[in-house]
Formats: sequence, structure tokens, C-alpha cells
Amino acid sequence: MTDDIIVTQALTKRFPPDIVAVDGLDLNVHAGEIFGLLGPNGAGKSTTIGMLTTRVTPTSGRAEVGGVDVIGRPAIAKQVIGVVPQTNTLDRAMTVFENLEFHGRYFGMSKSDARREARSFLERVRLADRASAPVMALSGGMAQRLMVARAIMHRPQVLFLDEPTAGLDPQSRLALWEILREFHDEGQTILITTHHMEEADQLCDRVAIMDHGRILALDTPTGLKRSLGSATVVKITASGDLEKLAEQVRAVVPSALRSTIADGHLSMTVDDASGMLPRVLAAAEEAGVTVTDLSIAEPTLETVFINLTGKDLRE
Repeated sequence: MTDDIIVTQALTKRFPPDIVAVDGLDLNVHAGEIFGLLGPNGAGKSTTIGMLTTRVTPTSGRAEVGGVDVIGRPAIAKQVIGVVPQTNTLDRAMTVFENLEFHGRYFGMSKSDARREARSFLERVRLADRASAPVMALSGGMAQRLMVARAIMHRPQVLFLDEPTAGLDPQSRLALWEILREFHDEGQTILITTHHMEEADQLCDRVAIMDHGRILALDTPTGLKRSLGSATVVKITASGDLEKLAEQVRAVVPSALRSTIADGHLSMTVDDASGMLPRVLAAAEEAGVTVTDLSIAEPTLETVFINLTGKDLRE
């Protein structure tokens, strides 16, 4: 996985009057990897995917997908990409099978080839028994799997998925992950946007953490978590002055490295978490606050994000 299949240089998108959605994005995605854009709502993830799939016109910069200039040659670029958007774009006037058959015909397949491929992909996304069903009869997870089958049926060089599991129940989410892994095992390059840290951690070979249209960090999920060293994350929920609590905890916990306050929680990274409970309670009493919950965990991608931005990934 050394060849770059997606390359952007200073890719920028501004919306009137003065909103910078994507700010000078330099990005290289390797062929054959699952690459994740992780960040909160409004970070610029969907705008980035929109520019890479020709749906959004950049303000400046350049972008290539599969060696095709997506700005200068959008019609050609559409032939090398597959897209699963956030919204359901299946044709409700057609059956499950007809949605795939029509897509194959649209991309130049003969009728027999389109029907054969449609049957094959319905098997692969576990929808063969729903072939004759109307699209409206599908659950959210089934509809999402059908959109994946449709997007990948013409064998694109890159499959783009924008928040593919938003709104899905845990079982449907896991089923979709399994299908994406199977396509990836066959060499399919996948770019996925998400604000779910577990999704990025479980699926992606590399992850770029975005906020305010910029990439704050890029590495493997393991590499990003290792960037915090051997630190342990202590999360404290308390009523009262959390800034004062943070000062008191730092005073009694010499190994405290950094602290952030987000969503009414105080999160601290410490080198040594032994004996934290009595020390936190003592600090809370000194600060005049009441601790209602305390948890200790290994670093996560959300921890990395909080340390980079000082705010919660889910915002």
C-alpha cells in the first residue's frame, strides 16, 4: 500500500459570507487502505468527501482520485468512484434487484451482465432474499447495505462512505462493518467519514482527525493513541467548579500531564493512576465540589481528539 490513489494539495472550500469549511487540505490516501476522516459535526468531513466526489466545487487547490483531476475532469472522475451518501438515494419506484440492475446498465453493462452482477452483489450484502422487495420495505441497515452494493457494483477505484452508520442500531452497524472488511480484503480502497471513534478504531488502517476544516493529526489508530505515551485517562464527573477541581487534582497528583473540561466532565491524562480515587476525593473536598462519577481507562481516539482540541469528539 505505497501508491497514493487520492492526492489533495491545498484543497479549500469557502462558503459565503466567510465560512471556511475546508482549509488548505493536503492529503494522501494509499491504494488498498481503509482511510478514515474522524471529527465532530461541522469539522469539514462531508465537504471534503463532496469535493473528492465532484459534488462540491472547491474554491481553490487541487485533488486527484485514481489519477483523475476531479476538478478538471469531473465526468471521468465519476467513473472511478463509488459513493454512499448520508441520505438514502435509492429509487423507491424500483425493487431491490432493479436498483442494482439499473445501476449496472447506467455504467454500460449489458442487460445480462447487469442482472448477473446484481444477483452476485445481493448475495454479498446478504440481501438475496429481498431481491423482489420494494425499497420502502427495507430497514435502515438493509438500505445502507444496498447502497454499498450499488456504489461498488461498477468496481470503482475508491469507495466513499459519508457517515455510513449514522442512525443504525449496533447490530446493523456491525453487519455493515463486516461487509466493508470483506470488500477491503479484496483490495478495495475505502474512504469513510465518521464521528464515531469506535468505527474509526475498528475499521481504518489510518485515521485523520479533523476539526475546523484542518487535519490535526494523521496516523494509524494505534499510532494516534500511542502519541499520548503510556498515559492513563481519568474522567471525573462532578458538580461545582471543575477548573478549581483540576487545579487541586494537579496539586495532589504529580503525574498528571494535562487536563481538559468538556460536557461537564474533567478529563486528565496521568502517568500513574494508582490510588486515584482517594486523591481525587481529597482534591474535590478541598475544591468544594461533589464527585458523582470517576472512571479510569486506556487512551482512545476521543482522548487524542480532546487533547488536541480541548473539546469532546461528539460535539
